[in-house]
Parts: sequence; C-alpha cells; structure tokens
Amino acid sequence: MRVLVTGGAGFIGSHVVEALAARGHEPVVFDVRRDPASDVCDTAAVARALRGVDAVCHQAAMVGLGTGFEDAPEYVRRNDFGTAVLLAAMAEAGVERLVLAGSMVVYGEGRYACPRDGVVRPGPRAVGDLEAGRFEPVCPRCGAELLPGLVDEDAPVDPRNVYATTKLAQEHLAAAWARCTGGSALSLRYHNVYGPRMPRDTPYAGVASFFRSALARGEAPRVFEDGRQRRDFVHVRDVAAANLAALEASSAAGALTVLNTGSGEPHTVGEMARALADAHGGPAPVVTSQYRLGDVRHITADSARLRAELGWKPEVGFAEGMREFAADR
Repeated sequence: MRVLVTGGAGFIGSHVVEALAARGHEPVVFDVRRDPASDVCDTAAVARALRGVDAVCHQAAMVGLGTGFEDAPEYVRRNDFGTAVLLAAMAEAGVERLVLAGSMVVYGEGRYACPRDGVVRPGPRAVGDLEAGRFEPVCPRCGAELLPGLVDEDAPVDPRNVYATTKLAQEHLAAAWARCTGGSALSLRYHNVYGPRMPRDTPYAGVASFFRSALARGEAPRVFEDGRQRRDFVHVRDVAAANLAALEASSAAGALTVLNTGSGEPHTVGEMARALADAHGGPAPVVTSQYRLGDVRHITADSARLRAELGWKPEVGFAEGMREFAADR
C-alpha cells in the first residue's frame, strides 16, 4: 500500500513512516520540514503528492496550547484549512482511505462521578478557584468532590482551547468527506504522546518535553497546579503501531470512526516528572501551583475499543518509556 503521510518528518509522523516501511508498505513523506513546497495548505502541492496513493495518514498539525489566543488564526489555517485542502484533493483524486491524528483534548474535562448525583460534567474551572489552589472540579449540582474516571468514545465533546477546537473541526471535516465520497475515515484520539524525536524548547510541545528540556539544562522540572492532574502517557512507537493497524484494518465506508489511543495506565503529571528526573539523575521536580487557562484537570480515556477492533495493544511500559525518553538527549 502506498501511503501519503502528511507531517511525515515530524515527531509522530516519522515513527509512522518507519512502521509502514517495516511492514512492507510504501510511505510517501509530505512535510514542510523536509521540503518547503510540501505545504498541506497548497492545493497544487497536495494534488501532486496524492498521485498513485492508496491511503492518507494525516499527521500534519499545529499542536499544544501555544503562546496565547493570538495563535488562533494560524491554528485554524494549518489544522482546519489544511485538512479541508487535503480532503478536497483526496475527493478529486479518488483516494478513499484516511487515518487522522485526532486528540483526546476534544473531550475537555474527563469523566467524573459524584457520590450523590452520579456521572456529571463540570464546566470550565474558575480563575478564582485556580488562583486559590482549588484545582479539582466539583459537582455542578451539589458542590461535592468528584471521582475521575475513564472517558469512552461516546462521551460528549467539549473542546476548551483553540487547539482542541481545531482538532474537533478536523474530525467534522473528515466525517463530511466520508459521507460525501463514500470513503472511510478513522480518527485516533491520541493521549499524551512522548518518546524519541519529541520537539524541544518550544511552547507548542507537550509537558514531557518541557520537563526533559529543564533537566537537560540542569534545572528542576516545574510542575503546574499540585502535580496530581491525571493523564495517559503513551509512547510514540505504540501510537505509530496504532496508525499502522488503522491503515490495514477494514473500516466503515461513508463514515468517521473515532478510537481513543492511550496506554491504559493513568499517571499524574507529578509522577511523570519524578520518573523523568529519577531516570535523568535529578534535580527533583518543583510543584509551583501555577496554572494555564485552557488546561483541564483530569483526562484519561478508555482505549478498549481500539484494542478490540484493531487488535492493537501498547508495548512500551511507563517506566521503560520514561527511562528511554530521559536518555534521548
């Protein structure tokens, strides 16, 4: 199978390219980092790249929270306009198979249960609560403490920052493309992906990259809030394997399928910082009580559907992956 990998020279995309090649497929890298003419927003360039292609693995995106709302136009241009250009070119070329790099950020806050009111969905956290160090969401009905749980793919979406909004828009565009063309689209909603080749020293990288960069400078990782926010840290090679499984699997024509893609092992951000610091040899993390508007408190999802439908399972454990990541200088 000849597969166009947008963002194929990037962090996740480069691992997808390797996984495809190792399986005997023919990956075609389309990435401005390799070739300035390979811009997913350029209709002519995308059309040329799609010649002879059987499927597309769309990894190209602007990621992270960025530096502020002033980044919004660029997020929308790269993520949503670029996806629209790609899908229109696929429709013209008759390419009928898409795997999309989705994100768990589309859910907003994770799943919460109240002892009295059952499953509830807390709204965005108030600035006053964050300033006072009250980081845990409370029940919107009775104000009780909540128990965080796992989100499945049927949960309502509630994007809470620009990046999350653009990732949800990508899925809507993919769904519209599938309905109009009869193509098959599958979105892998990634959790916190980490591993070799993760970008360094950029406001658009993930928290694991921030911590590793601090340790490389001999500085303590600075952990926001109280460090107890729950996430699912999934290794990039496992994410690449999920993309390979998605490309090789049969999926519904004329529809979008979404599958959570995580390790299935929730850890706190503080745990991750300590694991990296221990593997690096220090210094120990510092909990700062700082916060970022747009961050959610807990988001961990149930990836059982991906395992059941595609036969995928993660192979890199948390401790092993953090040791490798810390050594990736």
